[in-house]
Amino acid sequence: MAREFTQEDDALLAELGVEVETKKAVSRTPREERIVAGFEEIQRFTEEHSRAPQHGETRDIFERLYAVRLDRIREQQECRDLVEPLDYQRILAGSVQAISIDTEELDDDALLAELGIEVETPPITELKYVRSTAEKKAAEDVANRERCENFESFKPLFEQVQKELNTGLRETRPFEMKAEIEKGRFFIVSGQKAYVAEKGEITTTEHGRTDARLRVIFDNGTESNMLMRSLQRALNKDDAGRRITEPTAGPLFSDQTIDGDEASGTIYVLRSKSDHPLVAENRDLVHKIGVTNMNVEKRIAGAHLQPTFLMANVEVVAKYELYNINRTKLENLIHRIFEPARLEIEIMDRFGRPVMPREWFLVPLFVIKEAVERTKDGTISDYRYDPQSASLKLRSGD
Repeated sequence: MAREFTQEDDALLAELGVEVETKKAVSRTPREERIVAGFEEIQRFTEEHSRAPQHGETRDIFERLYAVRLDRIREQQECRDLVEPLDYQRILAGSVQAISIDTEELDDDALLAELGIEVETPPITELKYVRSTAEKKAAEDVANRERCENFESFKPLFEQVQKELNTGLRETRPFEMKAEIEKGRFFIVSGQKAYVAEKGEITTTEHGRTDARLRVIFDNGTESNMLMRSLQRALNKDDAGRRITEPTAGPLFSDQTIDGDEASGTIYVLRSKSDHPLVAENRDLVHKIGVTNMNVEKRIAGAHLQPTFLMANVEVVAKYELYNINRTKLENLIHRIFEPARLEIEIMDRFGRPVMPREWFLVPLFVIKEAVERTKDGTISDYRYDPQSASLKLRSGD
């Protein structure tokens, strides 16, 4: 029967000329532990799918997250050195995959925000996105349901919502951000309607992220006492996850919200302070037009480090709040209107790689304001931008 060697055994072996190898305990800092834990999740994904995680809108949310994490580990030499001895699958040997996205998602933090993951701009090697034990437990809350004892009081609400969906008074829309999770809201997750009956006090995690305990009632007569982030993750992970709109749709643009409005984001117009000759010569005409679900001032923080902002600081010249609208579709529409005036410019990122930002246009500010007004009245799709006259013109049947 095998047994551990004692000190006496070691001494005896030494007398016989047999060297005893003492294994050194591996000691890592908390940051290194997070990096290793993050890499192990990538390894489990690779083992399960027989390939490394990849970028792409059609990919699962966690695969896209792992892909961003893998890029960061590959780019940071100290991270590579740390996990290389563990890389039995030779994941690090693969080439870094560039994220080919035309809008704000060119930036990693914006990509994660689009995925519903809040980012507080941590150091790149901290890998803040590695889920803690508490977060993993919270993610399991969705599955932990029990019978709703007073479901009869909620049943009429589900019946009424279904009637309003049938008549078009309500509709389903893709889930976009955590702010949509409020008491009294309805969602569709895992094929079931879910009603947020109660929302507890907002708390802040050790990483500065907000959360709250919810009482969620499902239309099959069950309920769950889950965390808000658990519901958020379930909706993001479910390809068919949806939110159900309120029966009264408020204004498209407004300085203030009213009951029934659902904040969707902000259109922002920026002017660059870049000294690039093309920008400097046309500074009053060169504008970046984007739509974000983040605070605009927070979005442009560190602009001089991001290619999407031309690696230079910017100033906000206009912004418009959006309500009850699909911001991605609106952004695509506005960019399509101004496509003839898209600025063709190449910028070197901080790694010396050429990047061509796609949200900058040679358009006067007054024309952008007109486009916003025509978006309000629903006529924007009838117009196109004419660079020669620097104006919006009605489409002539094209």
